[in-house]
Amino acid sequence: MEQLNHIKVKNTQKSFPIVVVGEELRTPQNVGMSMRTSEAFGVSAFYLNSNSPDTSNRLVQRTARNTDKTLTIFSYDNIISLLTKLKEEEYQIIALEITDTSKNIHDYNFTTHAKIALLIGSERFGINKEALKMCDDSVHIPMYGNNSSMNVVNSLSVSLYEITKQLNNK
Repeated sequence: MEQLNHIKVKNTQKSFPIVVVGEELRTPQNVGMSMRTSEAFGVSAFYLNSNSPDTSNRLVQRTARNTDKTLTIFSYDNIISLLTKLKEEEYQIIALEITDTSKNIHDYNFTTHAKIALLIGSERFGINKEALKMCDDSVHIPMYGNNSSMNVVNSLSVSLYEITKQLNNK
């Protein structure tokens, strides 16, 4: 068995009708890894709040591993204005958040949506209440330990895996 490197592995290039919206991500490493994960799963665009560390940050660059150069990245100032714009563009806004109405991500049917905007919240505070009210749905990842949440990048990875798996099998 030989471990393959980036030169020997050729991924199938595919883009999905998914955008990721990062609401005030705080740490450069989470910003960079969110971009890297989004690019790996064929996300069409990544929206980053202007208060978050951006692609000029050395730690963002280091963890993004050049995906910040291949992923379409937009900066935004106001989450409510952005969500309003995405709704006008006919995106279904889906919050990755535990709420009193959130659905288990494994039971949620993403294939019924032509365009998906996956909203991820800040590491400490999650998604703000006003933005949450604008979402069409919320999904959560089932947890089996004592902890009720995961790191934002881990949650994004699990979510994009589930979403793209469903869309790929459509």
